[in-house]
Amino acid sequence: MTISLTLLEYLEWAGVDYEVIPHKYTENSLQTAKTAHVPANKLAKCVLLEDENDYLMAVLPADHRIKLSSLHRQLNRNLELASESEVAYLFSDCDIGAIPPIGQAYGYEVIVDDSLTGCDDIYFEAGDHRDLVHLSGRDFREIMGNARQGHFSQQA
Repeated sequence: MTISLTLLEYLEWAGVDYEVIPHKYTENSLQTAKTAHVPANKLAKCVLLEDENDYLMAVLPADHRIKLSSLHRQLNRNLELASESEVAYLFSDCDIGAIPPIGQAYGYEVIVDDSLTGCDDIYFEAGDHRDLVHLSGRDFREIMGNARQGHFSQQA
């Protein structure tokens, strides 16, 4: 697999410049950053959460851990991790663990951790464990324009 079709169509529709960076297979975002030689604090990972109402994509740096209690307080929602079977169903054109953080492409609400908002470059999984997408920070902020922002992670 390369870049997911849903993501590819969205990036083309948005008209942003992007680069696909191939890398050796990795199993987690920190390995990906190391293998692809990109800063872990500029590699955006996605954590799919859910509550009784809907799904939420939380986007944070690869070298951070999500603080669910912070999200609970900020959003007044009792969120929990979505199951792997739900992730596989909702993101059928992606490998589990390699979901692109562009929730708008998939029709889901997104919240982006504040620690990513000032980055000059952003990298993220293209939908598999062998390719990254590289965007300028400006383009990332533009396509994430409707996403909420907040502080809900801490460096691991």
